[in-house]
Amino acid sequence: MKATEQTLQQIERLINKVAEKFPASQEASLMTDIHIRVAQESGEILAFDDDDNEITRAVIEQWIDNKEDNFYSDITNIIRKCIEKKKGLVENMSILKPYSFVLEDDDKENIAELYVVDDDTVIIDTELMEGLDKDLDDFLTRLLKN
Repeated sequence: MKATEQTLQQIERLINKVAEKFPASQEASLMTDIHIRVAQESGEILAFDDDDNEITRAVIEQWIDNKEDNFYSDITNIIRKCIEKKKGLVENMSILKPYSFVLEDDDKENIAELYVVDDDTVIIDTELMEGLDKDLDDFLTRLLKN
């Protein structure tokens, strides 16, 4: 699925609203993760804290009644790219580090970790990591032959 410009703008607006709830100017005292919940039928995207308090919500028209089997893997990449675009804002929220953005379905099931904010940890895009296991196995096999 290719995200429309409107979809990208709506996701970025949601990220901005989350960041507004945790302004960088405040002392980081809250320990929470940001849970992004998406309902495939309604196209609704919601953000929650660890205590299940709603932070903000939006409806992504492009996602309404989307019946694709790979819906969540597609939107994972779309949301991740939007968060990365807002990296400066996201990494300076007044939340104790480490914290993460987690994608969940409408049943609160964890789908993917979208982004980790920590001084020492980085989540690498899954596309970049494809085939790594095979490459490492091949390397080890060649190393052991010598």
